Amino acid sequence: MIHGIDVSAYQSETYSTSGLDFVFTKITEGLSYINPRWVAQRDRAKAAGLVWGAYHYPHMANDPKAEATYFLKQVAWKPGDLIVLDWEGYDTANKAVPKAQQIAYRDAWLKYVKSVIPDHRVGMYCNTDYWRNVDQTSTCGDFLWIATGGEPAGQPGIDYGWTFHQYSTANNIDHDVANFPDRAALAAWASNTQEDPVALTSDDISKVADAVFAKLAAGGGVLENSDLDRIWGDDVIPAAVPPYNNSDYYGPDGKTVANSTWTAKYTQYTQVMVGRETLARVKNLETATGAVQMTDAQVAALANQVAASTNLVDLIAEKVAEKIATRLAE
Repeated sequence: MIHGIDVSAYQSETYSTSGLDFVFTKITEGLSYINPRWVAQRDRAKAAGLVWGAYHYPHMANDPKAEATYFLKQVAWKPGDLIVLDWEGYDTANKAVPKAQQIAYRDAWLKYVKSVIPDHRVGMYCNTDYWRNVDQTSTCGDFLWIATGGEPAGQPGIDYGWTFHQYSTANNIDHDVANFPDRAALAAWASNTQEDPVALTSDDISKVADAVFAKLAAGGGVLENSDLDRIWGDDVIPAAVPPYNNSDYYGPDGKTVANSTWTAKYTQYTQVMVGRETLARVKNLETATGAVQMTDAQVAALANQVAASTNLVDLIAEKVAEKIATRLAE
């Protein structure tokens, strides 16, 4: 894991960057507030060579597209900048907003921002209360930034594949870790929104596609993250285990990777995490399949759409499209 912080107007423009690999900065809130320190706070992170991200705090009674537009126009976005929705509603602007509307706001904001700025990672921040008790679909865009209190760094206590973990507010600053072996790995992930091919065999991909299509064809409802956990089980990649649960993974400083065996497993684990991006695509496929009434032309269009890419998500989607075509031909 690597370490970082997140800052807002409550923190200094000259915060210490010692020992950090990334920084998130609050930019906007609602439709009228702009953090007066955000430019200096961003520039300090980038001057130190850190990965930088920005977040928006919503007023969820407002139109999500209007708020997203207000947020996006403040920044001259650069490759590798991360984008986050701070999804929580305990303040006076949000606590009276129905939870269903809060969910709808989140979904619309993430979708719209990704459509406007598709070459950037767009994710969501929330605490475990919102993740467990308000969320209904495990929707978090490209990544989840989870906040906890009293949990060790890197152990937020959730089953979902988190990317960032806010674990402490010591000394009036929020402290975070990221699920990457080093800054270079985080920077590469942040800059590359079209994943490179990963070391999975065609048989592995077929197994995943079989499990996905079986779920859809059975009319089992929305594919949940628990289904993906099963798909990524021993029958596909048994060694894909998060290394941060192993005390031998890091050296005495708690940051430097010191075990080559676990390093290899971490690489494999991150490859599997890429596959979790399949969830959103599968949910779209589910709507399209329904009672398997797609026309041949629709299936062909879907297959052609995914055939142009060789990353893992599209390879799996292509396999699913083939199985849909086979079912239609029966």
